[in-house]
Amino acid sequence: MEQVHFFDQSNFHEQAEKTFLLHKAKIKSLLPEADVQHVGSTAIPKSLTKGDLDIQVRVTQDLFLMAVQKLSTLYSVNEGSIKTEYFRAFKDDLTVPPLGVQLTVIGSELDLFWKFRDVLLLNDTYRVEYDQLKKKYEGKSMDEYRNAKNKFFERLMETPELKKL
Repeated sequence: MEQVHFFDQSNFHEQAEKTFLLHKAKIKSLLPEADVQHVGSTAIPKSLTKGDLDIQVRVTQDLFLMAVQKLSTLYSVNEGSIKTEYFRAFKDDLTVPPLGVQLTVIGSELDLFWKFRDVLLLNDTYRVEYDQLKKKYEGKSMDEYRNAKNKFFERLMETPELKKL
């Protein structure tokens, strides 16, 4: 059973930002028209994080398949993730911190990562609630945490803040 552990975001912020800027430049060199966003907990001050870096790459539908091919030259496909005509996940476990890249079509149903980040930045109550959820699952099953996390984000999708984005 894979266990989940969390750390204060400030322990990772500086390195995560450096790694983000490096990978943003790599991605933009291959996909200059892409919108590349630092998402996930390392992008949210005062939050708890697993210590990984999440990047969302947003492209138009007509560029999606080309973006899949180009990102595949930089990163491994995340085989544990879903694959659709508007979403692919990639990873690089050797970066510091480890990297997850979510490729989404702009406006698709999974074009949410940047919205979740923005809502957590706009409303500290949600960030605190999310951190409390993380504390509850510290040292427990990654699968159980992911299920609880998905429920939290489903609730977040119904908030007025997210609906405005």
